[in-house]
Amino acid sequence: MESSSGYQNLTETVDRKISNTFTAKRQAQDFEMSNVTVVPDETYTVAQAVDAFGFGKFQVKLSLFTGLCWMADSMETTILSILSPTLHYEWQITLFQEALVTTIVFLGMMLSLPFWGSFSDKFGRKPALTLCSVLLFYFGILSSMSPNYTWLLILRGLVGFAIGCSPQSVTLYAEFLPCKQRAKCVVLLDCFWALGACFEVLLALIVMPTLGWKWLLVLSTAPLLGFACVCPVIKHWLPESARYLVASGQTDKAIDTLKKVAHDNGKPMLLGRLVVDDIVLEEKNGRFTDLLLPQLRVTSILLWFIWLVCAFCYYGIVLMSTGLFESGNNNRICSANLDGDIFKTVQTCTAESHYLTTHDYIDLLWTTLAEFPGIFATIYVIDRFGRKITLVFQFTMFAINLIFLFQFAKNSRVLLTITLFFARGIIAGVFQAVYVYTPEIYPTPLRTIGVGTCSAMARLGAMVTPYIAQVLLKSSFTTSIIIYITAALLAAIASSLLPINNERNVKEYTEKD
Repeated sequence: MESSSGYQNLTETVDRKISNTFTAKRQAQDFEMSNVTVVPDETYTVAQAVDAFGFGKFQVKLSLFTGLCWMADSMETTILSILSPTLHYEWQITLFQEALVTTIVFLGMMLSLPFWGSFSDKFGRKPALTLCSVLLFYFGILSSMSPNYTWLLILRGLVGFAIGCSPQSVTLYAEFLPCKQRAKCVVLLDCFWALGACFEVLLALIVMPTLGWKWLLVLSTAPLLGFACVCPVIKHWLPESARYLVASGQTDKAIDTLKKVAHDNGKPMLLGRLVVDDIVLEEKNGRFTDLLLPQLRVTSILLWFIWLVCAFCYYGIVLMSTGLFESGNNNRICSANLDGDIFKTVQTCTAESHYLTTHDYIDLLWTTLAEFPGIFATIYVIDRFGRKITLVFQFTMFAINLIFLFQFAKNSRVLLTITLFFARGIIAGVFQAVYVYTPEIYPTPLRTIGVGTCSAMARLGAMVTPYIAQVLLKSSFTTSIIIYITAALLAAIASSLLPINNERNVKEYTEKD
């Protein structure tokens, strides 16, 4: 593992490329405004303007619309845990086919990442989000009309392709956030993710017993339709990224957007000439091979594994919860009896599958609500004990929590729900912690490619987990739980090997940039 000093040398080497032309401008970044602010060299960047305007009414309004997009993403992924067992019962599909419905969505998301990244860089964040919402709405409606399993796979794969654009909403949001509030605000934005998951379960509770899964797919597209309709109408509430506008040569539009930010936040507009941030230009030079430089190689590999396990465990708990509640209705959990042929055991074990009951949906809602305390607890812990310790502690607690499933899954529905509640809250918190840590660990020119690669690894983990949480769980409960416990403990070890000590915080990193 590389040393902390080795990482510091790399950061200094990369940052030195831009420091000669940018240091003078950065010295004027932190200043207070009285009536009118003038930058000494009569130029300013978008980052300087956003920091000067601070966090205010504009960011609050923007968070509502970007949060709506994030909420829609959550609903389309949460619905997988409800849709799969229903299709297994109605269409008599095998458990491997049931798992493939989930896998195909995440495969579409992973394959779409380069497309949406290129599209948003060329045409802007707002057009990308608008197109994403239209496609999600369109393919979501078509999914409800699927005549057979094959068509459902194709259409859900296209839904996954459209969902791949949703991280652009976080990018747009972050580009209007002052440096000091950026980390906390991005984490708090994930409350919309938790809200979307809870709303989807509530919608299923109301719709599934009467109208069925097809109407659930239709009604789940409501936030997407609202987002697509609002985008062209309320321009000031969801503006194009000023950073994108100035980088693409649309300086006048960027200035108009910044004036709107200043007006909403009650701050005067900066005087001087708006220029392109040198860091924006430098970021485009980041390459995948740079992540494997000697000073960063081990760090990158550790982060890829941690992100993979995060998604593997998070979506595993989501899918597992539905399976355990459904199995609980039969008053039995399948034991570890593979007999050398997992296919035969799966079919025997799932012969009594049926619709989820009202009681199942209520318990599922309780476990989903765990994401809210998980997010807020992580914000509290991460600021006091650091990113690294938080990751190690949460992964370890998640593994310990899963051990209780061996006893409670068979004997007590209440204790099973409580255990799953804590497990989901903890793993949701892990995701927030790793989201905060990863951008900080990479130098500015490698930040975009670094986070994007980690996100791709998370998709891979999400693609694999249905075969453990939905297939193996029904044939060998013990084996499937041991796999998740082992993965979490290995991720805890990987987190302990990360190079940055917990006392290094966001402010120190942003000051170095």
